Amino acid sequence: MTTARTETDVAHVAAAIGDPSRAKALLALAGGTALPASALAAEAGVSNSTMSSHLARLREAKLVTVELDGRHRYYRLATTDVSRALEQLARIARPLPPRSLSADTRARALLRARLCYDHLAGRLGVAVMDALQARGILLAETTEPTDLSERTGTAESPERPPTSDAATNTVYLLTSQGRQELGSFGVDLDRLPRRRASVRYCIDWSEQRPHLAGALGTALAARMFALNWLRRGKYRRVLHLTDIGREGLESTFGVPVAQAL
Repeated sequence: MTTARTETDVAHVAAAIGDPSRAKALLALAGGTALPASALAAEAGVSNSTMSSHLARLREAKLVTVELDGRHRYYRLATTDVSRALEQLARIARPLPPRSLSADTRARALLRARLCYDHLAGRLGVAVMDALQARGILLAETTEPTDLSERTGTAESPERPPTSDAATNTVYLLTSQGRQELGSFGVDLDRLPRRRASVRYCIDWSEQRPHLAGALGTALAARMFALNWLRRGKYRRVLHLTDIGREGLESTFGVPVAQAL
């Protein structure tokens, strides 16, 4: 006889995230890059031995995984759900005042453009999402309160996976025009991984509005990196929009970069 799973141990996961050093390590990994314990220790301002203990706790809570490369160990977030959970927690968390000029510079850069695991976030991510709707590539649809707030598929044939943000009652569908334009841009929609919903969104913690996530968000960001529109910035998770990227976003998708950033 199988016992029904009626509750989850939220307190266990929350306690693992709740330590400031572990939270800093998780946020450092939220850019999607695997990092060694030494880099995470530097990010959190603790010793390597202390970070090793923290990482053991995060692994036990199934929040991070470890990859072996010879004698070296690299850590990354266990799933995209962990990154999304961090983004949601950031929406309700109080802001931390920067304690140095460097911290202030980093905070401002994160607000402008950053990676949310493997897709665009910050003001740039939200501006791209807005532009995709304005051009008719994505169609925003308000659902009934009892409906799910997240779908994947196309405007002609939507599918309905589990919701990520039921409060908004909004779904975003890829249109036929959108398929054509994104295909011309170099995004191969037929090769998007089937294990992930293609059109998903996150409510951006800094802008409190949606940015594009899911397999489509990942593919779009990857294409922008390939075209040298985006580069990783000096700080972890921070993105730098190149001059080519500014021109490309405005001419291809109508993103008002000057206003957005």
